[in-house]
Amino acid sequence: MCNFNKHSDDTKELIHLLMTRFASSIGGANFLLGLLEAMKEKKPNALMFSACQINSKEATIKWNKKVFKDKLDILEEVIRSHKSSEDQDFNILESDSEKKKKKILNMVKALAPLEFIVTPNDSENGEGFTFKIFEDIEDGIVKINPVFAAMFFCSTEYMKKVLKYNS
Repeated sequence: MCNFNKHSDDTKELIHLLMTRFASSIGGANFLLGLLEAMKEKKPNALMFSACQINSKEATIKWNKKVFKDKLDILEEVIRSHKSSEDQDFNILESDSEKKKKKILNMVKALAPLEFIVTPNDSENGEGFTFKIFEDIEDGIVKINPVFAAMFFCSTEYMKKVLKYNS
């Protein structure tokens, strides 16, 4: 998931198009990278930041609900277990243990309403964009949104590769 070189060419192209479109909607790649750096400075994870907002010099990201440590731990475990996966569309509910599957499902129910709103600090730079944590939630299939994973869990180097990608 966070190893850009392991993705298929189609997946690389899709992620590149998505992130370049999002970057241009807030003023460009440098504005997006600046926001990512501001997010990475929040420890242990920006999602737990009680203000539910992070500002950089050029852009702001806001979300509608604080994420608590127990839910973040489960989310991090799921993402970590698939971090080097080549498959962008893995179902996070695929687990050997029913107990683990139930924990993941509870985390999904708690975090599904979260919506992230990214806006430029100067409205002349664009309209911004929104995204959610999960891309699909249906019939026992839950997929993590690659934009969410890239913004909160992948490195800045990953995002640079995504933005510079040339097919």
